[in-house]
Amino acid sequence: MGEAPVTEGDTTVIRSAEYVGSFPVDDCCLDDQIEQLHTQLRSLKTCKRSRPVSLKFSIKGVKMYDEDETTLLMAHALRRVSLSTARPIDAQFAFVSHNPGSTDAQLYCHVFRARHARAAQFLNLLLCRCFQLSYLEKHPEEALEDSVGSMPRRNPSLLNHGFPLSVSALVSFRRAPFQGLLPGTKKNQKSPDDLHSSQDAVFPTSSPSLVRKEAIRNKVLRSGAFRSFTFTPHKQRSVQERLSASQEKDRDKPQVKRSRAPSLAETEEALAQAVWCWAGIAADHSFSLLADDVLGSYLLCPHPKKPKCGSLIIRFPSGLKTYLIEHTSKGKLVLEKCKTEFSSIVELIEHYTENWDELACLLSCARVNHCYEWEENTSKQQAGKPHKSQNKANIKSTPRKDWV
Repeated sequence: MGEAPVTEGDTTVIRSAEYVGSFPVDDCCLDDQIEQLHTQLRSLKTCKRSRPVSLKFSIKGVKMYDEDETTLLMAHALRRVSLSTARPIDAQFAFVSHNPGSTDAQLYCHVFRARHARAAQFLNLLLCRCFQLSYLEKHPEEALEDSVGSMPRRNPSLLNHGFPLSVSALVSFRRAPFQGLLPGTKKNQKSPDDLHSSQDAVFPTSSPSLVRKEAIRNKVLRSGAFRSFTFTPHKQRSVQERLSASQEKDRDKPQVKRSRAPSLAETEEALAQAVWCWAGIAADHSFSLLADDVLGSYLLCPHPKKPKCGSLIIRFPSGLKTYLIEHTSKGKLVLEKCKTEFSSIVELIEHYTENWDELACLLSCARVNHCYEWEENTSKQQAGKPHKSQNKANIKSTPRKDWV
C-alpha cells in the first residue's frame, strides 16, 4: 500500500486503497450478518470496477478522499460505524455503517480492495484500533489500572513516516543521541519523561535526509557524521556531555505520573498486538466486550489461573473458552489440547484464521464497534452495541452513494 505520513497531534493515519462499491446490509443477528457480508465479499472479489482512493482513519471517524487527497468523497463518524472486517485472502477490507445524515435504520457495507493481503489486514487493524481507542476515551473507568505511569520510551516508527523498514541508515540517523539538543539551542528544562515522550518529535515531519542536509549547510554536522554515531567530534561530544549532565540533575527529581496516550502511530506488528490484546482495557471489561463481539473474535491475555503464562480467549457459539498457550520442549508454541506447533504468536493467529483444526470455529479478524450508535441524534440516544440495535425494523431504501 502507499505509505503516507501520520499526524501525531490528532492520531490520524492515511492509507491508499481501491473503492469497489457499497451494498445494503440486511437487518439480522450479528453472526448471520457477518456470514452475509463475507458471502457478498466473495462475490465481489472478481469485480473489475474500482476507484483509487485515500482512506483517513482517526478515532473521530473514517473519511474517503480521491487519490490525490484533494476531494472528500465520503465521511463517517466513528459512532456510526458498526463493525469492521477483512478477507485477506482476497485483499479485501470493508466496514458497515449508516449513511451520513440518514435517520433510517438501513446499514451499508463499503468495500475496498488493497494491493495485497497484509495491506487489507492492516486497514482492518487500523479501524479496529480506532474502535478500541474510542471506547477507552468514552469509558476511562475501564482502563487498565497500570495505564498511569511514566511515559514509555517509544522508538520512532518509520512505517508511519513514509520510509521502508529496510533502510538501516535512516534508522541509525533517527536514533541519534542528540534528542533535539543541537549546538546553539537553548537547553529546555524538561524531565526525563518529557525527553522520552518527545523523542519522535525531533524530526516530526521532515525527511531525515533533508534535515541532515540542512544541518550540514548550517555547519552543525559534518557530512561523515551520518555514517556512524560512534564517531564523536568535538561538537557532538560536547552536546552529549551537556545532555548527560542535564539527565543526571533530573534523575533525583520525582517522576511525573501521567496517562499514557494510546496512538494509531504504531508499526504493523505493534498495531496487531494492540488489537489482539485489547491494549489499555482492563481484563474483566475485555471479557465482557468479547462476549458481545463477533463469532470467532479473540483476546490475547495472561492466563486467569497462570498469570505468567499467556492465553487465547475465543468467543464460540457456546460462549467464551480459554486456551492456555503452552511452550514445548523445542521452544515452540502450542494451544492447549491442540497438536499444531508454531514459532510465534503471529503464526498461531494466522493459522487458526484459516484452519479450524481442534477449534469450534475459525478465528475472525472482524470486530464490532462497542460505541456504535444507530440514531443520528446522539444527545438522546446512548451508545449501543450493533448486534442489539440492529434488531430495529429494517426500513428498505434505495442504496445511494453517500458522497459528501
